Amino acid sequence: MGRRRAAVVAALLVVVALAGCTDDGGAVEPSATTATPTPTPTPTPTPVSAQVGAPAEAATVLPAATPQDAALEASRAVFLTAPVVVVAPTDDVAAQLTAASAAVALGAPVLLIGPATDPAPLLAELVRLDAEAVLAVGAVTLTPPSAVTVVPVPAGAGADALRAATGARFGAPTEVTAGQEAGTVRALTGPRPAVLVVPGAIPTPTSSAPTASGTPSPTPSLPGARPPAAVVGTVALTGVGVDPLAALATLRAAGVPVLDAPGGDPRATTPGVQAIAAAAPEHTIALGAAFGPPDQLARRVATASTGVLLGGGGQLVFPQVPGVPGKKYVALYGTPGSAALGVLGEQDVPATLARADATAAPYRTLTTDAVVPAVEIIATIASAGPGDDGNYSDERPVEALRPLVEAAGAAGMAVVLDLQPGRTDFLTQAQQYADLLALPYVGLALDPEWRLAPDQVHLRQIGSVGIDEVNGVSAWLADFTAQRALPQKMLVLHQFAGRMIQDRARLDVSRDELAIVIHVDGQGSQPAKAGTWNALRTDAPPVHWGWKNFFDEDVPMLDPTQTYQVQPVPDLVSYQ
Repeated sequence: MGRRRAAVVAALLVVVALAGCTDDGGAVEPSATTATPTPTPTPTPTPVSAQVGAPAEAATVLPAATPQDAALEASRAVFLTAPVVVVAPTDDVAAQLTAASAAVALGAPVLLIGPATDPAPLLAELVRLDAEAVLAVGAVTLTPPSAVTVVPVPAGAGADALRAATGARFGAPTEVTAGQEAGTVRALTGPRPAVLVVPGAIPTPTSSAPTASGTPSPTPSLPGARPPAAVVGTVALTGVGVDPLAALATLRAAGVPVLDAPGGDPRATTPGVQAIAAAAPEHTIALGAAFGPPDQLARRVATASTGVLLGGGGQLVFPQVPGVPGKKYVALYGTPGSAALGVLGEQDVPATLARADATAAPYRTLTTDAVVPAVEIIATIASAGPGDDGNYSDERPVEALRPLVEAAGAAGMAVVLDLQPGRTDFLTQAQQYADLLALPYVGLALDPEWRLAPDQVHLRQIGSVGIDEVNGVSAWLADFTAQRALPQKMLVLHQFAGRMIQDRARLDVSRDELAIVIHVDGQGSQPAKAGTWNALRTDAPPVHWGWKNFFDEDVPMLDPTQTYQVQPVPDLVSYQ
């Protein structure tokens, strides 16, 4: 009986369905048995997204003269188009923090406007970006192009208000203490960035206020936006005291990491070098004119990208950056296998390294700078006779020097190759040691005492060198260093009399790849040595200074404490 009843019911339903489909020339009245048609769903709008890209050049320096300029420069650097743009007042930190959170969530640039600023550059940027809408954070007064929708949101808005205005999702509110704003904006990341607020202003969740009829009032909102894929192969650098929040937020909205380069030099610190090396950037954007010319910055970044570190850290011979420890060097002088030419040759390689470290150790208690042990190796030795090549200089083979050079480098020491060229020139001899100079920790020393004129002989005259020859070596060594992306190299100029370096005032100290030291290596009584030190420093170009202690010839030889009482304190102290 149950199966029969079910069959009857099914047949009746078929009849009703057929009757509803019958076209008798008139309208069919809906009946209680006719189902209500399912409404057609409204299609979800396709989210809009900005277009971003790396700058064309390897290095871009944004002058960032004002926060408003910096915001425009950052937008132009990485955003090709932006359907949504965030705008905040120039003088409202709370609004800029809110804007930063919104920008990272939306993938939008942040621009600034103020009562005393010309709106024309901002409006031109909206046109360039092909903007459809502006999220105006805080007290923004702006009349954008007619096609651009303005959606207001208060400064310090919470996640609910930001989501209502933007459609994006946000993380928890985060208080930002004074002085930490730039670092906190730099750390923002999607897809749900923290809501940044000033202290004491964490917002409470709210809902739309109901109207008199109980219906929530409509809230204007932006078109649905999603962040673009991050700009690849690009990093931004700060470190010269220019940290505009809007520009930082724009870079983070484009997915560009922001790294520290203290003093504007990415080679200055070990963490800075390591961060650049890990990022391996093809393009760099620096915030602040103090980063210098873009081509210089590009070379510095290329060097930092190698990740190679010098003794004492970083890639600079003498870091001169506020807050970054400096370096000083203590060296043994001589040549391997020859005790007559200095203490360096009085023992084998392992013992030489141990002695160099022991000689440097007492200086570490006298300075807050890093004290780096070093060896200055006489690579070409002034000779009494002309030799087979007639130049009165004995060039030691590269392979004879390599064991000490490489062992010192492996121990974190600095190495300097000293040239005593006789009747040939310094550049000719320097180029013979290119294989060793290609090592990151090896520098060069020129010893003009042993640079002879064609008719001179050693020990009958004190040699000298013209400044053009010195500058020629400097240019070659700087180019050699840059082409191989090597860390900065020390270039030492030995001098104990003014005539030894002729026309010294024209010394080229402009090459960023080199740190030049004038090494005052006179011997004898301490009053005489002090007089030489003071005389050579008079009217000197801006260089670093070195002092030499002689075990047998000084009367008396200074101990480490006395040596560091010399003013200015020597950057390089050597022992012979």
